[in-house]
Amino acid sequence: MAILLGVDTGGTYTDAVLMRDDKEVLASAKSLTTRHDLSEGISKAVRAVLETSGVDPAAIQLASLSTTLATNALVEGQGGRVALIYIGFPEADLAKHNLTEALNGDPFLILNGGHDHSGSEAVPLDMARLSAWLETDSSVSAYAIASKFATRNPQHELQVMQFIRERSGLPVTASHQLSAKLNGPKRALTALLNARLIGMINQLITRAENGLRDLGIAASLMVVRGDGALISADQAREKPIETILSGPAASIIGAQWMTGAQEALISDIGGTTTDIALLKGGKPKIDQEGARVGAYRTMVEAVAMRTTGLGGDSEVHFVSEGLQGGLSLGPKRVLPISLIAVDAEEMVVQTLEAQLRSAMPSEFDAKFIRAVKGANRDGIQPRDEVILARISGVHALNEIIKTRIETQSIKRLIGRGIIQVAGVTPSDACHVLGLTANWNAKAANLALELFCRRRKGDGERLAKEPKHMAKLILDQMTHQTSLALLETAFSEDDGFSDMEAISLSKHILLEKGLQKHRGIIAIDASLNVPVVGLGASASTYYPAAGKRLGCQMILPEHAGVANAIGAVVGRVTMRRSVTVTSPSEGLFRVHAEDRLLDYNDLETALTKAENMLCIAVEQEAVDAGAVDIEITKHRELRQSEVETRNVFVEGLVTVEATGRPRIAD
Repeated sequence: MAILLGVDTGGTYTDAVLMRDDKEVLASAKSLTTRHDLSEGISKAVRAVLETSGVDPAAIQLASLSTTLATNALVEGQGGRVALIYIGFPEADLAKHNLTEALNGDPFLILNGGHDHSGSEAVPLDMARLSAWLETDSSVSAYAIASKFATRNPQHELQVMQFIRERSGLPVTASHQLSAKLNGPKRALTALLNARLIGMINQLITRAENGLRDLGIAASLMVVRGDGALISADQAREKPIETILSGPAASIIGAQWMTGAQEALISDIGGTTTDIALLKGGKPKIDQEGARVGAYRTMVEAVAMRTTGLGGDSEVHFVSEGLQGGLSLGPKRVLPISLIAVDAEEMVVQTLEAQLRSAMPSEFDAKFIRAVKGANRDGIQPRDEVILARISGVHALNEIIKTRIETQSIKRLIGRGIIQVAGVTPSDACHVLGLTANWNAKAANLALELFCRRRKGDGERLAKEPKHMAKLILDQMTHQTSLALLETAFSEDDGFSDMEAISLSKHILLEKGLQKHRGIIAIDASLNVPVVGLGASASTYYPAAGKRLGCQMILPEHAGVANAIGAVVGRVTMRRSVTVTSPSEGLFRVHAEDRLLDYNDLETALTKAENMLCIAVEQEAVDAGAVDIEITKHRELRQSEVETRNVFVEGLVTVEATGRPRIAD
């Protein structure tokens, strides 16, 4: 009998579960995520399950962590300040491939160098220019490197990596270490995002390890990867980008364990995002094009998941267009008014009451701001420092912003994770309606009363009173949740592109079908698979969505801690690929990470590539803490017909090592 601990650190809550083997949940608990020191929230949740179960901390033999931290950081545009070294590519690529947007003002260097398709050096590497540039910039937390055809020959990336590490001692991410596929700009984006996440994920893992150690838990920490597999904490530190969709992937694994579902949509609502995936044949689908999070399509192998900025803490926006006006939710997360009032009840309540006494509503009504304890403030612009100096404790937002231009400083500070803004959210609506009582209901009621005063195009108030306003917010949550589920369903049906899926989900005929229109024409529509609703608030928000979509809505007993369950019932999986090309007739080249290997026979080249990968992935699996390892091999060969004979063009050899996580004695 093994005692297993699963922990999930989300944007709002940190969950913990204790399991006996992978068969039975012994105890579960939740604690607010403490962003200033994540170990506090982890320790509280773990301490609660230990007290509930009576389990001796020393008896825990495996600890595993899933997290939405990386996913939320990319959705919200947060992370460290980084630099990109772009080798052998034109500067025009930056804007063309979303790199300018991803850099968001961070430094970059276009450097001569790179290789050709066969792995031969195309242009010599300009190390002198790199050296001079490094002298001018020292305010970044990490570097990312992407070189032309680095997956064919990574030597220029390796040279630059070694040089920067020796000069700066800072973390460096090389694009070829994250993917064996072509598409340099996409690899550059993936490397850039990885570099941005390194400090954040390292801090999370270190504090999690320290928190567990302080509680007397000696088991090594595992981390859930974006495809649902487990990796070691050290591997997650090196490649944090692989933990994007970690929490959602764990939730799918947990959902399948809880329900035994074979065909279903899994929808996990958190504080910041709603993550939806298709379960087919009892397994999550892997996105072959690379994980997409927010505006970014990466080269990370992860579950095929649609992530939408919609959660219990999504900001409620007033839509002023049209006579009727309306609401929209997200995609940004804010602190609920009911939550920030827990820390500063008197100040928040008095401010809201004063704003209600004002004759005219303001865009800053029911909005507050506070600094995040322990946030990294390196590289802050002087004008942003001025704003930050005004923030000590909790303040009304209108007290901090003196001029319109200062709103840009506020946005930058939010993006860096240095400050947090509080506003009206669906969580506040739930407090007003009595659906939850976790935080301060009085503050939530006052905030929604302020929101009621917004005027629609016809001059009427948006809502008559707070409960009416709360119902409008939850109706909007049902609407946007339903759209997200429909978009996923259409995108998974054969032949529908993402744009078609979005368009179809909003089509008037579909809307009429969901409403079971009966006239001269009868129209029926519904989801044809069940939905498994996950997340602490799933039981609040999802029954209405299931009714609207005409489908079975499954809400498992432990739906609120599915991520933490998935963190300990998964397996360790390591996967690597190598490309084999034919630079000339009769020559077959294996593009290994550290060298090029040439052979005169295709089968020999493919076998050598497989053998090399088998050794590498098995060692990685062992390093990740796997036992009972099984190896699988796959060849994907591309050929073309030339003068009635098949000619080998290129091959991709992939080897996978899978095993159970090692249980400590």
